[in-house]
Amino acid sequence: MALPMPTKRRSAFVQSPIDTCTPPDTSSASEDEGSLRRKAALSAVLAQSLQSPDYWINRSVQSSSTSSSASSTLSHGEPKTQPQLQPAASLLADVLAHTRIENSVPPDVTSSTPQERGSRVDLAPAVRGMSRGQSRSSMLDTADGVPVNSRVSTKIQQLLNTLKRPKRPPLSEFFLDDSEEIVEVPQPDPNTPKPEGRQIIPVKGEPLGVVSNWPPALQAALARWGATQAKSPALTALDITGKPLYTLTYGKLWSRSLKLAYTLLNKLGTKTEPVLQPGDRVALVYPNSDPGMFWVAFYGCLLAEVIPVPIEVPLSRQDAGSQQIGFLLGSCGVSLALTSEVCLKGLPKTPSGEIIQFKGWPRMKWVVTDTKYLTKPSKDWQPHIPTANTDTAYIEYKASKEGTVMGVAVSKISMLTHCQALTQACNYCEGETLVNVLDCKKDMGMWHGVLTSVMNRIHTITVPYAVMKACPMSWVQRVHIHKARVALVKCRDLHWAMMAHKDQRDTNLSSIRMLIVADGANPWSVSSCDAFLNVFQSHGLKPEVICPCATSPEVLTVAIRRPGARGAPLPARAILSMGGLSHGVIRVNTEDKNSALTVQDVGHIMPGALMCTVKPDGPPQLCKTDEIGEIVINSRAGGTMYYGLPGVTKNTFEVIPVNQAGAPIGEIPFTRTGLLGFVGPGSLVFVVGKIEGLLMVSGRRHNADDLVATALAVEPVKTVYRGRIAVFSVTVFYDERIVIVAEQRPDASEEDSFQWMSRVLQAIDSIHQVGLYCLALVPANTLPKTPLGGIHICETKQNFLEGNLHPCNILMCPHTCVTNMPKPRQKQPVDVGPASMLVGNLVAGKRIAQATGRELGVVEDQDLIRKHQFLSEALQWRAQTDPDHVLYVLLNAKGVAVCTATCAQLHKRAEKITATLMERGGLNTGDNVVLLYPPGIDLIAAFYGCLYAGVIPVTVRPPHPQNLAATLPTVRMIIDVSKAACILTTQPLMRILRSREAAASVNVKTWPTIIDTDDLPRKRPPHIYKPPTAEMLAYLDFSVSTTGMLTGVKMSHAAVSTLCRSIKLQCELYSSRQIAICLDPYCGLGFVLWCLSSVYSGHQSILIPPLELESSLPLWLSTLSQYKIRDTFCSYSVMEICTKGLGTQTEMLKARGLNLSCVRSCVVIAEERPRLALTQSFSKLFKDLGLSPRAVSTAFGSRVNLAICLQGTAGPDPSTVYVDMKSLRHDRVRLVERGAPQSLPLMESGTILPGVRVIIVNPETRGPLGDSHLGEIWVNSPHSASGYYTIYGEESLQADHFNTRLSFGEPHTLWARTGYLGFIKRTELLDASGDRHDALFVVGSLDETLELRGLRYHPIDIETSVSRSHRSIAESAVFTWTNLLVVVAELSGSEQEALDLVPLVTNVVLEEHHLIVGVVVIVDPGVIPINSRGEKQRMHLRDSFLADQLDPIYVAYNM
Repeated sequence: MALPMPTKRRSAFVQSPIDTCTPPDTSSASEDEGSLRRKAALSAVLAQSLQSPDYWINRSVQSSSTSSSASSTLSHGEPKTQPQLQPAASLLADVLAHTRIENSVPPDVTSSTPQERGSRVDLAPAVRGMSRGQSRSSMLDTADGVPVNSRVSTKIQQLLNTLKRPKRPPLSEFFLDDSEEIVEVPQPDPNTPKPEGRQIIPVKGEPLGVVSNWPPALQAALARWGATQAKSPALTALDITGKPLYTLTYGKLWSRSLKLAYTLLNKLGTKTEPVLQPGDRVALVYPNSDPGMFWVAFYGCLLAEVIPVPIEVPLSRQDAGSQQIGFLLGSCGVSLALTSEVCLKGLPKTPSGEIIQFKGWPRMKWVVTDTKYLTKPSKDWQPHIPTANTDTAYIEYKASKEGTVMGVAVSKISMLTHCQALTQACNYCEGETLVNVLDCKKDMGMWHGVLTSVMNRIHTITVPYAVMKACPMSWVQRVHIHKARVALVKCRDLHWAMMAHKDQRDTNLSSIRMLIVADGANPWSVSSCDAFLNVFQSHGLKPEVICPCATSPEVLTVAIRRPGARGAPLPARAILSMGGLSHGVIRVNTEDKNSALTVQDVGHIMPGALMCTVKPDGPPQLCKTDEIGEIVINSRAGGTMYYGLPGVTKNTFEVIPVNQAGAPIGEIPFTRTGLLGFVGPGSLVFVVGKIEGLLMVSGRRHNADDLVATALAVEPVKTVYRGRIAVFSVTVFYDERIVIVAEQRPDASEEDSFQWMSRVLQAIDSIHQVGLYCLALVPANTLPKTPLGGIHICETKQNFLEGNLHPCNILMCPHTCVTNMPKPRQKQPVDVGPASMLVGNLVAGKRIAQATGRELGVVEDQDLIRKHQFLSEALQWRAQTDPDHVLYVLLNAKGVAVCTATCAQLHKRAEKITATLMERGGLNTGDNVVLLYPPGIDLIAAFYGCLYAGVIPVTVRPPHPQNLAATLPTVRMIIDVSKAACILTTQPLMRILRSREAAASVNVKTWPTIIDTDDLPRKRPPHIYKPPTAEMLAYLDFSVSTTGMLTGVKMSHAAVSTLCRSIKLQCELYSSRQIAICLDPYCGLGFVLWCLSSVYSGHQSILIPPLELESSLPLWLSTLSQYKIRDTFCSYSVMEICTKGLGTQTEMLKARGLNLSCVRSCVVIAEERPRLALTQSFSKLFKDLGLSPRAVSTAFGSRVNLAICLQGTAGPDPSTVYVDMKSLRHDRVRLVERGAPQSLPLMESGTILPGVRVIIVNPETRGPLGDSHLGEIWVNSPHSASGYYTIYGEESLQADHFNTRLSFGEPHTLWARTGYLGFIKRTELLDASGDRHDALFVVGSLDETLELRGLRYHPIDIETSVSRSHRSIAESAVFTWTNLLVVVAELSGSEQEALDLVPLVTNVVLEEHHLIVGVVVIVDPGVIPINSRGEKQRMHLRDSFLADQLDPIYVAYNM
């Protein structure tokens, strides 16, 4: 599988500081061992994969010392035939009763025949027996009525069912698709293994013996040893080098605990108002390196009858776990914390020296418990030690899969019973020595090392994590020196000792009778135990002393292996098929495949307990004997509740298992352990995973720890830092997706890392048969840590989803693992069917979607108009009748009027330009002249000069002096395409055109004649005027579309006049009015308003060049306020500049007296779908400055007709509708309520202009469509352009854009095709004439749409989702490249965040648009080209991407 390597800019690779000398540490969520131990396991697997099945079988029965783990990169196909059982295999069949070979065919439960669509299906008899609750959740009907074993939740199913019923009968002529469900529901595989054993019978532990001298309570044991064995050592603590620091005797432990109890009850607060009452909860905050202080505090609390809640020391205010610890303290009602002086000094403080308020914590009072601060109890004071009862003794914290930390309450009787059960199971004797490497604040470290040890007067030697990091052999040395009988370790400690044992020749472990492996339930514990035994057997370690155990915070110890007799055979191991496990059944793996998991037992359940396994999801139904289930336990020695959380408690601590019929099997409540496993032969317990590590992907179960083991097996030594790997799942597009995050070694090369990542993908695919969604490498030491150095999985997942992970390498593989994508839509052949018959104004029973503006009306004074029919005549007439009336005012950045033009001035200047043109240009009537001017009055004068001369002006945006290479070629192209005979411009621009810099990008020798109009002759020019005819061209309008097409359209004199008249009527413009324009004056409606409208209607235009806003942001708004403007026109880019730049300054502007209450209409001029989010945020932001919420509206024009809609003064307010995005992709409109999922708000594009008719047409059949149907917008209007201007006269090809007829209905009218998709909806509002108002909604340009999976997507919709996905995405653009969707995102944050965007962008596009992103390109801000109208130039971007000119920060190929 050759994957394209991502490209990365060097600076994006961030190194992190490291402590390189530390030995390898934790790999998955808990503190497990590192990666090097995998070498041995891997070579063992590779050796075994070459052996015969008999070898496996014999191995599993004899359980030789090395074992396999699910870890290799090799894979073989599943053989379809069932191998004959060898004689030895029959042994295996006994080993695991009721298991069958993996490929046996289970009974089929899906045999019901599909009936008519939509009708209910009777479940097959095989299914009927299920309990009601269960059959609802696990058997669902798909669209075809086939029951499916799917995990789609009922909510989604309801959604799917509603989607299946179309609202109205669809019109097959206009769209054909089965309105199918969103998700492809995978059909159940008939070869899926099903459990076939009988129902499990609960397993009983041995009875708990009664021993005469067992104390009535744990405190009583301490009191007894304190009095009778005061000199006996209780605890030895080590310093950081591994040497003993101090030893606490039982006498000292008793006297100090007594002092603390007395102080807590009597010395805090006053006699009348003590701070603590018996039963209050108190936090214990002590570092692991100081176990003595912790022991005293714990027993002091027990003696004072307050409830200790041991927690970790918070390291910083934002510490990963501290927020959740705050939740725990809150739910337990803790307000007092005990700590040591040293620890208190180390806590983060405020500048005034107080301990900071940790995030999420309740207010805490801190009490230091060092001996010097404690008070000796008075002679008559004795602690109250009652017989153990059901009151809570202590609370142990537990983090859930979601990251919340809850407190498991353990009652006094549970604590005592648990100690008794451990004493019996482990056969503890008085005075033994125990070495404890585990955390003594919780779990095994506490149960054995703090509680049971005191009950049995054991001497505990604690080896804290810090000592292990500095000296990994320290625990083995302690065992050797103290001849310890019991050692309490994790796999990690075994591994570290093996790594370091080379320099220790003389250690002897023969004294050990029990080596308790606390995480013996992990999948890799087998190989760790075997490898450790291999190394240390020569040092006296006996094979039978290794005792793996299984524990859970809720039930404490679940099971522990008892030490075997010398020479007795070791327990058998189970070699299970990974495939079977993923379906929750136990199947012995008989082929020598790598997809096997070897598990060792964790011994028998605890004395006095009762155990069974139940289904992990749904009702607690008892499992069958060959089924994996959650282990549940009934015992007096377990936790009693989650303190302060009664709701959660019920589901965990009060489970009553039910049989297959759904009837409870008894009255006894069981407690869930969170462990997944089964009971093997001889009632041995096997654990194969944890509920919190369970990943449910497409209905199959995978275990996070197994995946970690596989990833570690792929020689991570070069790549992964200290074996630190986190595995979790995220929900994307209706299924769980697996994510693996690993820390990368600082010295790993890009190539090594990428190699490793691609090999992990293959290994996981072949071993676990599951696709990875995302594999990320982060710099070493950057994943959030748990207090003991493990990876905080929950926090890591949170960081991943919020984009705070900052990976340095990432590989996304959505194509392989997203298998529930809907089927691509098949396009149907198009023809007009009989259903499309027109009856009057109805098409197939619906009103035809058409809308008309007001009548243009009869011109008042026929005479006047006959004389001044055309613009050039209008200007001359105004110059004569009202010479001093100011038509134009041009403002500079300071808001000062730098230039004004009265009617006479404009006319005179135009005449001078005409004369100059005639003298110097030698032009003929009808020649094209390019006008190259900055926005201003010169441009307007030059335009009218051309009209007087009978030549055709072409306005062109001048090149940007700082960016000639990019902007000059466009200028050159328009000049060439328009075959311009001459160029009119200013002196500075003329110099630029002929400069050396310009010569670098274009040929400057071949410019047409260039005339500068700065120095026009002073003398009065001769009167030259060539009157036009209606059909003559007035000007050419050139524009570059967003798809990179340069198109020029021809505007005739008649069209120009009617357009100006239409705008005059719509906006009620006349000579006493003033409007402000902040637009680019080069094409479209912007040009019309800037150059033409004032001359026609006589109103005054205040011109604000948009470029001036860059140096003075408030210019436009302050002009509106200063001149009390009622009507203003702007572009989206102007609105965006104001929203982003002035959003925070509204208070300041208000103080300056800026007031926008005068503005009646603010119209955004655009040729696109209205940007609702932008117009709304603009309205909201400037509401405080008096802007009316009704003022902002939009216009709509296209190439074929520059002005179709424009919100005038008379029409109703623009309406907004919500459409379903899924239906838009299918080219149809489904209106939904606001807030509906997948809804898209669309705003009407303004009122249709007078004289304009609009109809919605199916672009393929060219037949009219009904109301609220999506189609192409066609327009009929006297001011439509008269055609494209092209060089070779290929108008015939394009003619149909300008004069097309409908295929049926109204065949005589000529329409122009806008190339935009939209729909018309009749609203309840009334227009000026009192009829119901027809609103036109523009959805997007046809040219821009992306055709993917047979559906039509509008780039803006995908871009909106992308930009929302992370705070650092400034702008985004999408395009397709060989059927792959490419997303380009501009990163506004630091480059560290670049790779965070890749998964978030992929997630959001998959979730909201059901598309898999092929390539994610992260670039710097400003890379996405945007034109002056604020439209993205996606095709330019695509060309730059393909030509490798983007200089991206990172390119990720999602393969």
